[in-house]
Amino acid sequence: MKRIVLGVAVTVGLVALAACQQQPAAPAASPGPLNSEFQKVLIERLLDAKPGDVIEIPAGRHAFDRSLTLRVNGVTIRGAGMDKTILSFKDQKAGAEGLLVNAGDFTLENLAIEDTKGDGLKINEGANITIRGVRVEWTGGPKTSNGAYGIYPVQTSNVLIEDSVAIGASDAGIYVGQSKNVVVRRNRAERNVAGIEIENTIGADVYENTATDNTGGILVFNMPNLPQPGHTTRVYRNKVIANNTDNFAAKGAAVASVPAGSGIVINSNDKVEIFDNDIADNQTANVIVSSYFSTGYMTDKGVSKLFDPYPEEIAIHGNRFKGGGDKPDGLDLKALKVAMFGLNGRLPDVLWDGYVNAQRPGGAQVCIDNGAAQTLNADGPNKYKNPSVVTDKVRCTLPPLPVVTLPGEAAATAAKAAPSA
Repeated sequence: MKRIVLGVAVTVGLVALAACQQQPAAPAASPGPLNSEFQKVLIERLLDAKPGDVIEIPAGRHAFDRSLTLRVNGVTIRGAGMDKTILSFKDQKAGAEGLLVNAGDFTLENLAIEDTKGDGLKINEGANITIRGVRVEWTGGPKTSNGAYGIYPVQTSNVLIEDSVAIGASDAGIYVGQSKNVVVRRNRAERNVAGIEIENTIGADVYENTATDNTGGILVFNMPNLPQPGHTTRVYRNKVIANNTDNFAAKGAAVASVPAGSGIVINSNDKVEIFDNDIADNQTANVIVSSYFSTGYMTDKGVSKLFDPYPEEIAIHGNRFKGGGDKPDGLDLKALKVAMFGLNGRLPDVLWDGYVNAQRPGGAQVCIDNGAAQTLNADGPNKYKNPSVVTDKVRCTLPPLPVVTLPGEAAATAAKAAPSA
């Protein structure tokens, strides 16, 4: 392993240190305008990286006018902290992302990526990915012109995203798509359209996160016409609070159909377990369970015959609900609330569109056993003509879903459990 410390003094220097040597870090880059020499050094270091390299970026505000790219497996990029090492792309002129990684066995930790033209951090087709202590933010607040995704691993496996922050994405702050074996924990997502989104992913644990002030807090979606359908997602011990920001997604984006005031949203996904969360003050509904038929993103290209549009084997239990449902987004939902619950009433904690797969025994198997929380079936199949409260009809249980275990964590657990010599 080689440890590389990048720094700027009077001129820019590149210092290569032997593995495990303790040397003082080079001086931090000065905050201020773009330093093209520092940019050049970092781009070259990423291009020349070898497996096992640790590239350390010191504290300071480092400005870039083009994307950074890494294509080598086994590299760690490390800063001095998400509020100390800041990669600013405010004047970006070239490239679609801040940092694009096409590699595996990759770790990014303890730095911030700000104001990228497109996605903040994109990791494509890699295995064994760790994102820790990373902040991705658009500092001008929610805007449609912000990049779509903050932290964005896609077609990856064995992914850990922890202790990170995503703010201001015009699609999803933390998004994991078409991936397998994923843990998303102890993160904070705020002022995004979707705070955290798990899409077409198999095996995900989403826990101990805080999603607040987004349009929708936590989304578990299956989109059509993608090579991998998703299933088996656990969402637990999260705080999903007051996600009431107006939807600012680009026209035509899938998340443009998410109503402001959505806490946790399941759409067309199977085997989803939502439990032990604090879900409060989401003004449309604290939880929404919906099919593809209820969305506004129907595709002109048609939908594959293999796509399953129904949410099935959905278990919602043991959550703590408070408030919400009092100011639903959209004329239809507003009218529904007034018609059923009066001007001063509120929609129930769980809003279900009511679509059931008649071709599958047991139908949708939506099981909601959450104490006094009520469930509203909006009667989507009958054009929402006869909505009804169906709390008792859906009170059932499903077997718990399995824990997601990452390879490194499994090894550490086994080592702790092994008898001492």
